[in-house]
Amino acid sequence: MKTLARFCYRRRWLVLLLWIAGAAAVITVGFGFAAPADNNFAGGKADSALAGDVAAKHFPHQGDSLTLAVHADRGITDPAAKAKIDGVLTTLRSAPDIASVTSPYAAPNQVSRDGRTAFAQIFLTVKQDKVPVGDTSNLIASVRGASGDGVVFALDGGAVQTAETPYGGSTEGIGLLAAMIILLVAFGSLPAMGLPIVTAMFGIGTGLALTDLIGYVFPAPSFSPIVAGLIGLGVGVDYALFIVTRYREGLEDGLSPEEATVKAIATSGRSVLFAGVTVVIAMLGLLVMQQSLLTATAIAASVAVLMTMITAITLLPALLGFTGHNINRFRLPLLGRTRTASPLAIRWAGVIQRRPVISLVSAGAVLLILAVPALSMRLSFEDSSNLPKGSSGYTANHILASGFGAGYDAPLFVIAESGTGLQPVADAVRRTPGIASVTPVFTSPDGGASQFLAYPTTAQQDAATPKLVTELRDNVIPGATTLTVHVGGPNAGTVDFADAVGVRLPWLIAIVIGLSLVILLALVRSVTIAVKAALMTLLSIGAAYGVLTAIVQWGWGGKLLGFPVAMPVTTWVPLFMFPILFGLSTDYEVFLIARIREEYDALGDTREAVTQGLARTARVITAAAAIMVMVFLTVLLGSDPAVKQFGLGLAIAVFVDATVVRMVLVPALMELLGAWNWWLPRPLARLLPATVH
Repeated sequence: MKTLARFCYRRRWLVLLLWIAGAAAVITVGFGFAAPADNNFAGGKADSALAGDVAAKHFPHQGDSLTLAVHADRGITDPAAKAKIDGVLTTLRSAPDIASVTSPYAAPNQVSRDGRTAFAQIFLTVKQDKVPVGDTSNLIASVRGASGDGVVFALDGGAVQTAETPYGGSTEGIGLLAAMIILLVAFGSLPAMGLPIVTAMFGIGTGLALTDLIGYVFPAPSFSPIVAGLIGLGVGVDYALFIVTRYREGLEDGLSPEEATVKAIATSGRSVLFAGVTVVIAMLGLLVMQQSLLTATAIAASVAVLMTMITAITLLPALLGFTGHNINRFRLPLLGRTRTASPLAIRWAGVIQRRPVISLVSAGAVLLILAVPALSMRLSFEDSSNLPKGSSGYTANHILASGFGAGYDAPLFVIAESGTGLQPVADAVRRTPGIASVTPVFTSPDGGASQFLAYPTTAQQDAATPKLVTELRDNVIPGATTLTVHVGGPNAGTVDFADAVGVRLPWLIAIVIGLSLVILLALVRSVTIAVKAALMTLLSIGAAYGVLTAIVQWGWGGKLLGFPVAMPVTTWVPLFMFPILFGLSTDYEVFLIARIREEYDALGDTREAVTQGLARTARVITAAAAIMVMVFLTVLLGSDPAVKQFGLGLAIAVFVDATVVRMVLVPALMELLGAWNWWLPRPLARLLPATVH
């Protein structure tokens, strides 16, 4: 690390030019030739995936679809209403990417019993994520504009939801602005604020561009860039922040700019290296789930973190070479301080060390209480009922749920690779409690497959609906036929996804914790601290799960945070949160414990080492956590409920970890453990790298 720091400092013009040229090339190619998104969570050998394979083979033109919801106060057969409905259907048939439109007048099952609500099925010529957002927006506006005189129209479907709740947007810019303000308050000078921002932008830009190219090998879902961007921006600014803080401390101690840079990279830069590798390893733990979209998103986020880590230990030393002693120039009055040690943190450490048992029990009780709601967490994928009120998707959902029942948007696709023999299955499914209606069986054009749709009485997010899927698969269908019959659709996909998670999640937890322990052990040279760090991280993750459940699922303050209705936690959110939070939480552990270890090696006294380590990292950890919390919370300004849950969960966990865990639990536990903090068996001591000062 010292050699790398000296090279980058002395060859700063070369390093800077290489970074500018390389970033320009990667960004141009990556963003200009980005791989298309893939939002299909059904994959592998799951029953819903097999149903999709049969449908794709024998119903090649079925494709994705949209739904036109219609409500007519005087009934859809009223002449005036019929004229308006026929006009909208004609408009839809002539729209781009529309293959066919099934009129409710030609399909009795598409009309409610009272005759006032109906829907038209609109089949697309392409996958829904291939439909241009502009075309969909124009279609939504055209349909909405046709409403009036007692007739209401609304469109729903994947393409509609994509157009109305786009990922990303202005939230990343707001997060960057928040980071700049926090850095300015922490450092009080423009150069010190600017260096972490510039470094992070190089890392994020190249990282996101590379993820777009990697998408050709590992197709990723639409939310993958925002996940990678959130994590990359948060850790990118934080990593540079820690190094710049250590550089300024070196200048305070009388070192030259070059020596201050070398020491900053050899200490904080080394911690950045360990922290970044830990985050990457934690996220790549998702590979054990053997789910292609999880794998792709994990790789995308890992690449973003990897690039921010590389920029922090290569580009930042070069920029420090240009800055020199001017890092503290252009100071703003009343903001920031040069001295990194915090008198308040010293006093706080003294309070904790005088009452370690009370501190430990109190903080532990708080975390356990926060985690209690997680015991009732219910998982499901979001649907149109979770969209903002007034959107086309929400309006369509409301119209059809009122006219047909809550399960209209949760159809089960029952399909067999046989042109005959499915009717007994349809009859058995129709008689099953929880089924509202069943469509007639229809055969594929090639005669090689047949299928029908079954509509549950309950909504997609109702806990009873997944149970119904299991009942059909395990009991109803096997008792009605000897054919191989598959059940597909959104609900079936949710059940299969949850089953896969339940089987492989223990492996994910074991691998992430195990590899993170190895990384921590190599950095802090203590078995005790490594195990303690893993336990503390699990507590903070549990607390984050609990608070997220209370807000999203129980509805406690949900409306204030942009969740219009109480809803289950989106299935992929806690799954992604675990490895990411484990990695991020370990980051703070790395920076705090590495500094405590450094002070211990110099002083030989655990209590004083904890005091000095806390004093010298409290302000920078607080600033780093504040940046990450603000970056994550900016997604609440967006409209996609799943992404909002993800950002909120990360923000809660980082806040809890940087306050309750790092500022209370860690110093209290280290005070109680005393000399046992540094326990390391001799065989391990010979294998592990020595600490660096």
